[in-house]
This record gives sequence, C-alpha cells and structure tokens, in this order.
Amino acid sequence: MENIGSLKAGSDALFILLGAIMVLAMHAGFAFLELGTVRKKNQVNALVKILTDFGISTLAYFFIGYGIAYGVSFFTDAEQLAQKNGYELIKFFFLLTFAAAIPAIVSGGVAERAKFNPQLAATFLLVGFVYPFFEGIAWNHRFGVQSWLQTKFGAEFHDFAGSVVVHAVGGWIALAAVLLLGARRGRYTKEGRISAHPPSSIPFLALGAWILTVGWFGFNVMSAQEIGKISGLVAVNSLMAMVGGTLVALFAGKNDPGFVHNGPLAGLVAVCAGSDVMHPLGALLTGGIAGGLFVWMFTLTQNRWKIDDVLGVWPLHGICGAWGGIAAGIFGLKAWGGLGGISFMAQIIGTLLGIAIAFGGGFLVYVVLKKTVGIRLSAEEEFNGSDLSIHKITATPERESGW
Repeated sequence: MENIGSLKAGSDALFILLGAIMVLAMHAGFAFLELGTVRKKNQVNALVKILTDFGISTLAYFFIGYGIAYGVSFFTDAEQLAQKNGYELIKFFFLLTFAAAIPAIVSGGVAERAKFNPQLAATFLLVGFVYPFFEGIAWNHRFGVQSWLQTKFGAEFHDFAGSVVVHAVGGWIALAAVLLLGARRGRYTKEGRISAHPPSSIPFLALGAWILTVGWFGFNVMSAQEIGKISGLVAVNSLMAMVGGTLVALFAGKNDPGFVHNGPLAGLVAVCAGSDVMHPLGALLTGGIAGGLFVWMFTLTQNRWKIDDVLGVWPLHGICGAWGGIAAGIFGLKAWGGLGGISFMAQIIGTLLGIAIAFGGGFLVYVVLKKTVGIRLSAEEEFNGSDLSIHKITATPERESGW
C-alpha cells in the first residue's frame, strides 16, 4: 500500500508538472502572436515583455499572490516542501503559469506605446494582488462567495480551467489599461479616418496561435490537477471548441488570416470554464459563438468605438472569457446534454463579479501609475518604436547597418 501511495504521489506530481510545462510553453505563443501582430519596430519589445513579465509574475505570485489565493506560504524548510514528491511546489508552478497569463494578455492590448518599467510595476501589482483576489474566491472558497452561491442557487460558480478567472480577468484589466493609455498616435485622425496598421508577420502570428493552441490542452486537461481525475471529455470538448472557433472566424472574418488564427483561441478561451461538464456538441457551439463574437467585437471596438486594443485582447479574452462563464451555465446543464451540477444564475453572478474586480482593480493600478510615473512613451519614442527607444536595437539590425 505504501508503494501504491508513493506511485500515486509521483504520478500526480508528474501529471501536473507536464501541465505546467505545457502552459509555460504557451507564453512563447503569447510572445509570437504579439510579435507577428505589431509593427516591425516593436517586435523586440514584444519578446522581451513576455519573458520579463513572467519573471516579475513569479516573484509576485510566490511571495504574495499565492498566499492571498490559497493561504499557502513557502517560508518553511525544504524537507516539508518536498513531501509527496514536491506536489505542492509543482502545483504552485502550474498555477503560476495561469497567473502569468494576465500580464501576457494585457501586453497585447497596450503594445507599441506603453512604457516598459511602469508595465513591469503593473505586472507585479496585478499578479500579486488583483488576480489572486478573484482566484481565491473562485477556486479556493475565499470570502464566502461560493458558499453563498451554493446556498442561494444550489451550485457554486463553476470555472474548471479559467474562462473567467484567467481570461476574462486578463481581458477586462487590459481594457482598463488601453482606455487609460489611449490610441497609438496616427491610428485615428481628427477627420474620423482610420490608419491601417497591418500585422508585420503573418507567419509569426500563426506560429504564436499554434503554440497557444497546442499548449491549451495542458491548460485545460491538466486543470484536473490529479492523474486520477483526468478526463477525455475535457480534451475532446477543447478540440471541438477550437474547431468551432476556427471555422466561424474563417467565415465571419472573410478569410482574414488574423481572424482565422485567433478563432481557435477564442473557442478555447470560451470552453475553459465548462470543458469538464459540457457535451462535445455544446462545446462546438460554445467555440463557434466565441469565434463569431471575436470577429464582431474586434471590428466594432477598432472601427466604431476607436478603442486601440492592438491584438484585440478585450474581445478575445474579456468578451469570449465572459461568454465561456455563461456558456458553462447553459451547456453544462443536463437539459443541454451536460453533466449537470451547474447553476445558470451562479455563472452569471460569478462572471460579473470577476469582470468587476478585474476592471476595477486594473483601472486602479493603471490610473495610479499614470498619475505618478506615466505609462506612455513620448511621441518621439513611439515614432521610433519601442525596440530602439527601450532596448536600443531592432529585430533585424544587420539590415540597417550597411554590412
């Protein structure tokens, strides 16, 4: 029996470690998705931001955020930390990769005109305080919200892999940041015209989307956190939502490659919450609706509302993530072929609470930084590009040196 227990502990540790590695790899996807979307003079900055944001996120989550969310401190001896094959440490690593997705999402919205160091400060505050506050509510029964929902509606707010906890929170924080930052100079003219800023590299954009898509199966399936709870339903629902998002974005976006490659991401964002309780057909519909939502909302925000969200992270993560929280309350019901144990009203309330905390917390962080140190590059720095202004080098310097 002791050997069986040891084998289970080792298997669980390996299972969640593989998940952590797959989600860590997704950050390369965030980097290349942004690199391919921004103009060439901002490509280096895209790569540097995602990596350094991950480093800052690790410190903020290790020392502050993880304790707020789960009441766990690592200030103990290594012998205790190593128990059960170090499972608790690996669980932290896994959940850190989710937390670090918050600044990676925000990065795409504020690209090409945000100051570097203030953005790192925002990352520390968001991952250390804002994100774990809602994470603790949704995933660790903090502050009694889940108990109240259970009593009032017969079920807790259900978010299996983070449609709301990660994606909607990241997207709504990004909206606050984008609104406070303002549009890129020259993007919208006084006469009401829109200056097109096409992607600098469709191949890099596509590479980023593919890396994210593959890693997402670790994001969703490994959210079980124990090998005994692994579910093929989660994997196939993720697949169906990905396909639904891709195909609807293809048709709604009229073959635009930017929409096509963000379509699967929209579907996967939306299916996270209910991937463990939906029927595959429900997941297909959830993903398809998300793909259409992304195309429609991206076009609306950029062209009519003139919100310069460079990668469309609010439509992709904020809107599709919120839809995912609500979709779990529809397609998770037995009447719609799901496993049940879901309350539609609990999903609505939990989703709205996540949005409120994210937008309010994000607005507070960025407005304080804006008033104190400033969050935007100067006109000259923005014209020259983040690469030269911040990092003193471009993505392809050999082409400009005369060699």
